[in-house]
Amino acid sequence: MTPGRGLWITFEGGDGSGKTTQATLLADRLREQGRTVVRTREPGGSEVGVLIRDIVLHHRGDIAPRAEALLYAADRAHHVATVVRPALDRGEVVIQDRYLDSSVAYQGAGRVLDGDEVRGLSLWGAEGALPDLTVLLDLDPVVARARLDADDKPFDRLEAEQEEFHGRVRAAFLALADAEPERFLVLDATDDPQTIAARVAARVDDLGA
Repeated sequence: MTPGRGLWITFEGGDGSGKTTQATLLADRLREQGRTVVRTREPGGSEVGVLIRDIVLHHRGDIAPRAEALLYAADRAHHVATVVRPALDRGEVVIQDRYLDSSVAYQGAGRVLDGDEVRGLSLWGAEGALPDLTVLLDLDPVVARARLDADDKPFDRLEAEQEEFHGRVRAAFLALADAEPERFLVLDATDDPQTIAARVAARVDDLGA
């Protein structure tokens, strides 16, 4: 993205790690400071994305792994072009649940596809766009499953996958963070939510938000 135009922050991690909670806390804080914030997510951050989200997360039948990866990349290409870039061009802060790192982790490691190919596909679709900051909320899959069970809500297609799948996803997220330490902030998702929020806020402050 073009430096100085806006700020783009994504939240990553396994299902049940608290991404939405932390994204909401950060958005509220920045709005209180007078910033214009766009809260969005992938998949589903645009009208087209809502349709794709229903397919990839709630379709009752099987979806071939490569087809699934392509659907996420299609959502991402449209989302960046119609939601993210325009908001950044207006000087706004974009706070987003999930981006291409999720595809590398879920479709790459989880579905046992080539992670570099999955990443390359998303980068092509998004014209190379990367966030200013990616917050990774790290959580053991066993703890994550207990949290999801406690919510007493139906699982989507990815949440319903087995522990081995989610173990591969977690390992992939951590590997991505190790490869790009300047972009990632890795936090223990079992910490108190307010403690996590304070650490996120401190890092965002360092970016000049």
